[in-house]
Amino acid sequence: MFSKILIANRGEIAVRIIRACKEMGISTVAVFSEADRDALHVNLADESICIGPPQLKDSYLNIAAIISAAVATGAGAIHPGYGLLSENAKFAALCEKCNIAFIGPPSSVIAKMGDKDMARQAMQSAGIPVIPGSKLVETSEQAEKEAEKIGYPLLIKARSGGGGCGIRMVKSSKDFRKEFETASAEARMAFGDGAVYLEKYLYPAKHIEMQVLCDAQGHAVVLGERECSIQRKHQKLLEESPAPTLSRQTRAKMELCALRAAKAAGYVNAGTVEFLVDDQQNFYFMEMNTRLQVEHAVTEMVTGIDLVKWQIRIAAGLPLNFEQKDVKPHGSAIECRINAENPDLNYRPSSGKITLLHVPGGPWVRFDTALFQDYTVPPFYDSLIGKLIVHAQTREEAIRKMQAALCELVIAGVDTNTDMHRKILAHPEFRSGTYHTDFMERL
Repeated sequence: MFSKILIANRGEIAVRIIRACKEMGISTVAVFSEADRDALHVNLADESICIGPPQLKDSYLNIAAIISAAVATGAGAIHPGYGLLSENAKFAALCEKCNIAFIGPPSSVIAKMGDKDMARQAMQSAGIPVIPGSKLVETSEQAEKEAEKIGYPLLIKARSGGGGCGIRMVKSSKDFRKEFETASAEARMAFGDGAVYLEKYLYPAKHIEMQVLCDAQGHAVVLGERECSIQRKHQKLLEESPAPTLSRQTRAKMELCALRAAKAAGYVNAGTVEFLVDDQQNFYFMEMNTRLQVEHAVTEMVTGIDLVKWQIRIAAGLPLNFEQKDVKPHGSAIECRINAENPDLNYRPSSGKITLLHVPGGPWVRFDTALFQDYTVPPFYDSLIGKLIVHAQTREEAIRKMQAALCELVIAGVDTNTDMHRKILAHPEFRSGTYHTDFMERL
């Protein structure tokens, strides 16, 4: 087992990983930008190193600075969290070259599954249904020809990256060229790779993902699914498990496909296989996220399995000590992503000093956050400031518990989207579980 781990991230996920390490008796190293000097993860870690100014490219995306910090502190492993460098194959490869364990899959797997076109081809070869689409398209002329074959509406999607960047929905041919150029430029700016492919836009559809854990000894388990259809601009806002309208038969088929996908990828560590599911319960592979998901706590609540600890154990070479038959999800869990933004002002990001903070409590209520009284939310980073998660025996009870927790949560000093979450939870379509990926657009 590792004696010291460096956390190459910030905010609530850095705090989450540090807490898991403390429970495992592992020392931690926090890296931070100048804007995060007083952040919670810096204070909780055993050691901390400043790696640059506030801008991401100069700090949390500065591979050389992070590797140097790991070497200087004697950290035997690096946990990348999610976002930032978590799906950067170059970073993972450099960790391997420096004999620093990367807590995630091998760099070759990250590269393979990070190339969405290559991933689609690998899944097709493994017999997993994929959404009809094209291979990579390099010019707008070539793309327009492929678009006519696929038919509208369709999605233009970046080969690299994730988090909703480099994706454009096109309803008709008159908008295609403009959206193609925009998607390619956005992908080039976000990931350094402007390559895109086309995919048929399925509607109505649900976004449902399967959580997998795979060890280096060849064992793999699926820890159930998460319903992630409440999204804004392809960014998830609310997740729940189990998916309320997924049939038992479809769930079993999707679990088998998730295991097959992990095997086809040669996967090791925690990963997520994402699917689109139509109203006839047909499902199609979208992509595989080669990292810990923001919404991992939902799965932890229904299974009782700590995903972060298992990420660390697997990276240290330990095998899974349970089998698929031992995984027995129970009850219902819901997560609301609490963002520092104002939905009434076109989701304008908000920053400033937290003047009052009250965190809800009670059985099976969890708030993952890096906030504390008098903390100043900086304007340089993602707007996510916390994740409110609840668990109950039934979905209806979980909804009521989440509504109560949202009413109790007080974050003064910045704007938040808590009122928006209350509206979602009260909506008849959400209550029935029949919502689709366009729910937020219509709401």
